[in-house]
Amino acid sequence: MRKFIATLLALVLALGLVPTMAEDLNITLFHNKVEIAEPLQAFAKLYSDKTEGVTVNIETLGGGADYSGNLTAKLTAESMPDIFVIEGDGDYKLWQEYVTDLSDEKWNEETTLAYKDPEGKVVGFPVSIEGFGLGYNVELLKKADVDPATLTTFTALKEAFEKIDGMKGELGLDSVVSMGASVAGGTWWVAGHHNFSIYLGGGLDFEDTSIIDMFNKGEIDEERLNDYAKYVQLLFQFSDREVTTNGTYDDQLAAFVNKKAAFIHQGNWIDPSLAKMNVDFEYDYISHPFNDKQEHKGLYLFAPSFYVVNSKNTPEKIQAAKDFLEFLVFSEEGADYMVNGAGMVPAFANVTLQPSGGFSKALVHANAEGGNHGVFFGKLPPGTGQDILAPIFDLFAQDPSDENMNYFIEDIKGAAKTVSEKQ
Repeated sequence: MRKFIATLLALVLALGLVPTMAEDLNITLFHNKVEIAEPLQAFAKLYSDKTEGVTVNIETLGGGADYSGNLTAKLTAESMPDIFVIEGDGDYKLWQEYVTDLSDEKWNEETTLAYKDPEGKVVGFPVSIEGFGLGYNVELLKKADVDPATLTTFTALKEAFEKIDGMKGELGLDSVVSMGASVAGGTWWVAGHHNFSIYLGGGLDFEDTSIIDMFNKGEIDEERLNDYAKYVQLLFQFSDREVTTNGTYDDQLAAFVNKKAAFIHQGNWIDPSLAKMNVDFEYDYISHPFNDKQEHKGLYLFAPSFYVVNSKNTPEKIQAAKDFLEFLVFSEEGADYMVNGAGMVPAFANVTLQPSGGFSKALVHANAEGGNHGVFFGKLPPGTGQDILAPIFDLFAQDPSDENMNYFIEDIKGAAKTVSEKQ
């Protein structure tokens, strides 16, 4: 009899004839940008307070940790988040069974940067426009009588580095450049993702994927790689070895903020961190002039990551996740979070607030000017930057001699072959 009642009740509930008790929906967003963790948590709380029956929780993974590996662990533990991050084609291939079609969402009318699957369906919400160049302290370059507008070739930058290096005592510097390449310190991504993007896209048209396409096939442009290796060597030779090979993200930023380095290899995402660290000087970008074959003036712009909605959820949770993303785009609070809280350059045309951070301002200007370069590390197989490329950079940074530069070149060639075997 009990079995009969239980079966009947289940049938009635399935048919929707008995109302179920409404439950609060808890939506988890799992992301990998520790530098925006606090403003994102504050925005999620604001949204939760305004939205009856929905609580958005933020989980942050940072410090160069393996996001894809942690997401896989969540899948194994049956605790997949409701919104998670992919960073390009490699991640999409890995998680394509868990992404929701977002093609009908209203925010698509306001952006051209959404991530689309091979069939052209929108599955990724662009978190922001990000970018990088070689950041510099305006005041220190003036004191050194170095005009940043002239630093458009490798030779010009090398001469400027040598001049500033000779003035370190006078300028109060420990090094010319604040650079990160440490696997142990968690700054592997500065080199393994962003610096390597100079080889993949530097000096090319924004959508030119010829070099990344070659790399994924195991092929190398040898002349380009030789030029690039000399540029990496230059950065490592004029950086603080301790910061580069053992330092943390905070150590790298502190060297720049405390005026112990005139340049920094970082992106506009550090603007909020610089503000929190009470930076008291003007800063801006030059390009990464990795050779003398052309004048390098463009910055490196991209939508680095995309929020995707877990398709394995209930319809109610999927809709709640979609609603959160829509509020992010179309509310004043969302615009304020993106621009003022997180210091981001929004990927949506309807957001008209202008960023206050120096690097983000430089990106807005560069985006309007054009002539920028694409960032294609997201087209590499998952784990390539951290597991294959990062140790190569770390090893070179420890001793950036000519002999080790040759080893670096051979190691990058070997990395291309390894990557081609993963395709």
